Amino acid sequence: MTDGRREPTPAAAPSSPEPSPRAGLGRRLGWDGPTYYGRPQLKPAPFNAGLVGGYVFLAGLSGSSSLLSAIADLVGGPAVRRVVRRGRRLALPAPTLGSALLIKDLHTPRRFYNMLRVFKPRSPMSVGSWILMGSAASAVPAAAADFLSDRWPGFGWLEPAAKVVRAPAAGAGLSVYTAALLSATSTPFWAAAPAALAVRFGASSVASAAGALLVGERAPGARRALQMTALSALAVEAGAAVVQEAVGRRKGVEQATQGKWGALEQDLATGLGVALPIALFGAALLSGRRRSLLADAAALATLAGGLALRIATLGVGDESAACPEISLRFAQPENLPRPSSQARLEHGAPRPEAVQATLVSGAASGTQVVGHS
Repeated sequence: MTDGRREPTPAAAPSSPEPSPRAGLGRRLGWDGPTYYGRPQLKPAPFNAGLVGGYVFLAGLSGSSSLLSAIADLVGGPAVRRVVRRGRRLALPAPTLGSALLIKDLHTPRRFYNMLRVFKPRSPMSVGSWILMGSAASAVPAAAADFLSDRWPGFGWLEPAAKVVRAPAAGAGLSVYTAALLSATSTPFWAAAPAALAVRFGASSVASAAGALLVGERAPGARRALQMTALSALAVEAGAAVVQEAVGRRKGVEQATQGKWGALEQDLATGLGVALPIALFGAALLSGRRRSLLADAAALATLAGGLALRIATLGVGDESAACPEISLRFAQPENLPRPSSQARLEHGAPRPEAVQATLVSGAASGTQVVGHS
């Protein structure tokens, strides 16, 4: 019998959260620790891979073209006069078309202007902005003086001016600063092997510039020198790619290359842009012909591979940031900079277990956590 009152029902046992669809992925990626339901704790880069990748490619092409032009003018003599002039003009795409791509991705042109209001020597973006401006300040007058002196004899006095305003140091910086800019972020794939990424970008820039200068060149001596330059740079790029892959495997970020961006990097950037040109350049040099179509095909493949490398690197980086198992594995103490004991005492560096707890709690709150700098 009851007195009309309902008996209280027993409280239901708290239900366990549904398993993440990514369950088991962490173990395959070398990470056995917790994640917040598979949600990423890092935000992928906000820029467009095609636009910014195009700018990075043009920056390397223009910078290395300026550098090769200055070297040819210094040691080549009259036999490479066409190479020198074409190199000065190939230095223009970065400050013109490349800047337009960069500003379009920024969405607000004023942001580019704001980057020039200050100079921070410890900021890769600030230094890179001024490198771009320095390169533009030398490339545009040099190309203009070269064009006028070549077209109209009355402007022949401008030819020495083109030599005065050149800035090969700015060109060299323009070839590699983008790698430093990417490596300074918390994106695991970019930050895992900064030295290898810089060497890879720099070597690819030199190979692309040599390939662009080779197309249309008629002088046998200049063609052979450009082929040797491109072949040597491609060999260095191949070695840097092997090192980058080995470091990425050791630091737990190699799984980011298993998607479509990784396929682009392996098939186009490495296969089409490095392996194929090495074979074609080698065959052209062994054939002994003054002008071989194999060399021209190798030059075009090098340019296509250089563009694919930049776009694929940006895409793979975003994949590594979006996967919490990769970013948490990379953020482990063995992959982070090791400050000295004195620096720990002075700056109060957190203990490794505190770093891991911060990463997981940051993922729970949905905040941006910088796992590597």
